Amino acid sequence: MTEVTAPELFDCRVAFADTLTELAAGDRRIVAVCNDSVGSSNLVKFKERYPGRLINVGIAEQNMVGVAAGLASTGLIPFVCAAAPFLTGRALEQIKADVAYSGYHVVLCGMSPGLAYGQLGATHHSIEDLSWLRAIADLDIVVPADPQQTAQAVRWAAGARRGAFLRIPRFKVPAISEPHRSFRLGHADVLREGSDIAIIAAGSMVARALEAADQLRLDNIEARVLNMASISPIDRDAVLSAADTGAIVTAEEATVTGGLGSAVASLVVQNRPVPMRILGVPRAFAPTGSAGFLLDHFGLTADRIAEEARAVLSQSRV
Repeated sequence: MTEVTAPELFDCRVAFADTLTELAAGDRRIVAVCNDSVGSSNLVKFKERYPGRLINVGIAEQNMVGVAAGLASTGLIPFVCAAAPFLTGRALEQIKADVAYSGYHVVLCGMSPGLAYGQLGATHHSIEDLSWLRAIADLDIVVPADPQQTAQAVRWAAGARRGAFLRIPRFKVPAISEPHRSFRLGHADVLREGSDIAIIAAGSMVARALEAADQLRLDNIEARVLNMASISPIDRDAVLSAADTGAIVTAEEATVTGGLGSAVASLVVQNRPVPMRILGVPRAFAPTGSAGFLLDHFGLTADRIAEEARAVLSQSRV
């Protein structure tokens, strides 16, 4: 029997910090702004190389975003780095008014999103961020799936010329992107072709969606797998094409209220209605446990994705 080797796993914060440091070497406009989170945002190397270009405002997230907007107004390109629950929850008004409404080129980097902080509990989980940020106009939202896509998203954001939110995973994931593939805003990557059902996933769920597709293939079910890193704007054409398979399952490390699944469902129900399942965190505060435990607890696993795909296929064929 051939032994199956587990894939190597990566912390995307490393790819984020390495890319940001590299970009800063060639563009003096790039600065980092953080909330006493140099270590958790992996900015130690950046601080060592560019001590005058890292602004640590302390634990004051509203001021942090306001300061970044002020820096952007002078022509600098601030990357705001903070734990996702505090960046988006505490500074939502500043994100709306100072960044998006004002049209400033501020890159908001939500570190350790979703359930990554595990045992620290519901106060530190960032499962609502996609929902409330999607409601803000003129703010692009990007959820990279692996280190390669994280690096490409950072490069894109440096030249975006308007406000953007990058969700930088802490939960370790395997590499699934093709080498040298550039990130394109508003574009989904089709990682697996299939005509029986479509699985649309983002972030840490993309690798698990691919595992689910492998399981479904054993049942002679060919699942199309889409990496929907661009949450806003979303790839309308890719979503509606996915609906042509006759059924869709979405998966995200976020609440099911207002995130990726809601964005997909809104397009589908208004244009090409098909049966759907939306997997994510229900409207509930998570119990205490590791990130891996919590993903299992909420059914954010390859097994559950495959199970829901079979269920929705049965519904679509009735």
